[in-house]
Amino acid sequence: MSMIKIEHLRKEYPNVTPLKDVCVEINKGDVISIIGPSGTGKSTLLRCLNQLEEPTSGTVTVDGEVITDPKCDISLVRRKMGMVFQSFNLFANLNIIENVMSAPVNLLKMPKEQAHKEGMELLKRVGLAEKAENYPDELSGGQKQRVAIARAIAIKPEIILFDEPTSALDPTMVGEVLSVIRSLAKEGMTMMIVTHEMKFARDVSNRVFYMDEGGIYEDGTPQQIFENPTKEKTRIFIKRLKQLSLKISSPDFDFIGFISQIEQFGRDNIIDARIVRNMQLAFEELVIQNIVGKLDYVGKGFPIVVETEYSETDSAAEMTILYGGEKYDPFTDGDELSVMIVKKLAANVDYDYDGTNRIIVTFKGA
Repeated sequence: MSMIKIEHLRKEYPNVTPLKDVCVEINKGDVISIIGPSGTGKSTLLRCLNQLEEPTSGTVTVDGEVITDPKCDISLVRRKMGMVFQSFNLFANLNIIENVMSAPVNLLKMPKEQAHKEGMELLKRVGLAEKAENYPDELSGGQKQRVAIARAIAIKPEIILFDEPTSALDPTMVGEVLSVIRSLAKEGMTMMIVTHEMKFARDVSNRVFYMDEGGIYEDGTPQQIFENPTKEKTRIFIKRLKQLSLKISSPDFDFIGFISQIEQFGRDNIIDARIVRNMQLAFEELVIQNIVGKLDYVGKGFPIVVETEYSETDSAAEMTILYGGEKYDPFTDGDELSVMIVKKLAANVDYDYDGTNRIIVTFKGA
């Protein structure tokens, strides 16, 4: 059942357009983690949903009501949407229970006695009932964020929007906030969570949005997005891949310069020195000693393209060597000593030919 329908949503600022054309439906009970590089519109999307930001164009429909229509009563819409910000946004002059009671009393016109009773129940749910009379500046960052979650739940929303709820926290406090969000997910609360916590996103969500290029670049299950993304930018982000591409156009290429580029690539991306050294040696033995010298015999094979990817997630590098000409497998037809050296350096080697010769060499840290 569709709870929210977003159609051709666009948001422009004077110098940037973070949202170009967002079209998606959110169903009741969905727990959606929104991931992606900085500046791709993740937080802007949430702020457009609850109208903290006015979209440049497009429509947002919540429970059949077009909330982007100027005639819509936004205060009524916001009662359906709780929002938790990265900076807590608690009222410093109110104690904790008063912070939680504020919206029910002022927005829902709930009697104070009832608001207090329900507020205490919510504080128990987030493990902070004993802090009810304390003020925000007496709490840790993790405790403040749990109060912010209790406050968001207090208006009995149909959906909660979380904007990087753990980004302002000390790493030791992240777990306590994620634990509360997990419990809400188990209760069937509809949630959209902008997060950089990849393991949490994978564990808690039933859908993941990867945002890039001004919209939802890829939408899928956690298993699909984290294990088998269908689009290149998603794959690079998930694996946190760093890439280097080298192109050799003739036998007289600057091999010393290319070796230096591999070394610089390693320094720039803080890659294990052992992996970098092994990549350089494999490049010398395969490309310089075998492939470049053999292409004269197997036909036109230039350019040779060497593409290297390093995954921060796996602490592993993969070097792919592509060249044309007739089939030529250095591992069976090349110099035996070179082959022995490369196999000793690499975690895995693979060769195939489909009209293009392709070698894939994988390197792993200690």
